Order: sequence, then C-alpha cells, then structure tokens
Amino acid sequence: DGEITFCGAIEMAGWVHMKVTLIKGGMAKYGIKNPIFKPSVITPRYDDYLIFEGISVDEAGKQYYLDVNVAYRQACLNAIEYLKKFGYSGAQAYSILGTAPVQGHISGVVDVPNSCATLWLPTGIFDFDINPNASGPIKHIDGKISMPLSHDLP
Repeated sequence: DGEITFCGAIEMAGWVHMKVTLIKGGMAKYGIKNPIFKPSVITPRYDDYLIFEGISVDEAGKQYYLDVNVAYRQACLNAIEYLKKFGYSGAQAYSILGTAPVQGHISGVVDVPNSCATLWLPTGIFDFDINPNASGPIKHIDGKISMPLSHDLP
C-alpha cells in the first residue's frame, strides 16, 4: 500500500531472505490471473490513523464516472494539503506519503456517479500531534529543506 510517488522502494543496504513455493499450474488451480502474496509476520503496528477521503471529482470540479484513480489522487492531495498546515512543504508531504506505511483503500464504488477512495495515514510516525482540534494546526516544521520535485523545476 502507499507508495504514491511510484518510486517503488526506498533504496538501502541489506540482506533479504526469501522463501518461495512454486505450485505448478497454481494459477489455474486457484482460478486467479495474478500472483497472491502473504505478508511478513513482522509488520508495522499502528492503531491510530487519520483517514483522508477523495471522490472521483478532480480539482477543477470535473466528475469522472466511478474512477477510483481520480478518487485516490484526491485523497492523496487532501493529505498533502493537510500536512502543509503543519509546516511541511508540498514536496516534503508528498515524500512522507511515498515512504510512510500508509494504506490506500477503495472505499466505495456504489455511489454512482462517484467512487470513493481513502488514504490511511498512521499518526504514530510523527513526533507531534497531527490530529485535528478546535485550535487548529500548529506549525512544527519550517519547510525550508530544499526538495525539488524534478531537475527541471525550481
């Protein structure tokens, strides 16, 4: 889940130990077209999330009929804008969502014409409280770290 930046991975040095069981004809035996996976027994454990929702309407107000891609993009954009209120730059917030153990969910495709997707952001990855409250967000980050989005952009 997550990896909204389409980066694919966080590069690091390390070792990987894998166990693979090949089942000859397994795709046909189980009636599937794509691989299935079992996650590691060692997983991050978070019990508190902020959940950002998006529907299949873009930033300009154009409706995309049951398009979960647009809905998930909107959930991600909502999370980025939210994190910017705490002082993160847009690039920093985008990087957080690309590396944090976020969860993406298709939350509804029954509300024609809109689909709904959510991005679950664990609050425990932050050194300060990011939960909404009546007094509003407090800037904890100065956002001054230079993180250009690409080499051709300032």
